[in-house]
Amino acid sequence: MLSPEDVAKKAMTRIKALADPEKAIQGQRYFKEQVSIYGLSAEEIRRIAADLYEEVRRDWTLQQATELCEILLPNKYAEAKGVATAIFLRYNRDFGRPVFAQVKRWLARNYCDNWAAVDSLCPDSLGVLLEKHPVLIRQIMGWTSSPNRWVKRASAVSFIRLARRGKNLEAVYQVAKRLMAVEDDLIEKANGWLLREAGKTDMARLEKFLRRHGATVPRTTLRYAIERFPEAKRKQLLTQTRG
Repeated sequence: MLSPEDVAKKAMTRIKALADPEKAIQGQRYFKEQVSIYGLSAEEIRRIAADLYEEVRRDWTLQQATELCEILLPNKYAEAKGVATAIFLRYNRDFGRPVFAQVKRWLARNYCDNWAAVDSLCPDSLGVLLEKHPVLIRQIMGWTSSPNRWVKRASAVSFIRLARRGKNLEAVYQVAKRLMAVEDDLIEKANGWLLREAGKTDMARLEKFLRRHGATVPRTTLRYAIERFPEAKRKQLLTQTRG
């Protein structure tokens, strides 16, 4: 059986073989913070993860997938984090409450130190757990006041699965309200994404929320939140909620 160390080495060998310095430079444009990138496409990362998973799926359990993340998530390169996350999420049917604390540790240690890494990991790990164990909702709501920006972003994006299905919207809007006071564009964008998803099943509730909080809604959050409204309604909300 291949060990997590073996798979990590295979992953890095394949990642480095596909490195494209020009694409790496282009990829940096998607991030305001400096991110280490080899220049692989999302499809290439998914292919590597799928191939490696096929090699271990008959032998591995969630334990080995978690150990792989412990090896690759601390790697500074985004592609290493992406492969580890994609393999880990293959085991999400087996996720139990201990995974919640594990993911929190990874975030708090800045293993996921860019928006893409957080957004790849959290919706389909923590989001799955919130559906399985609603008691965790109150815990993750507390993350909105974390001093760590990645934990804070996770407090929003982990609710995406629930929001787009119209579930636990009371908690979703409470999270959104708490995050409106955070002056961080990565949090503002995540919050806008969360609100946009919440609006998919209840546009009237989203509009009411935005009007109620008016000028306290960061403009970046507002622009993301109203993307699915008709153009006339978007313009109206942008004008009527201006401070």
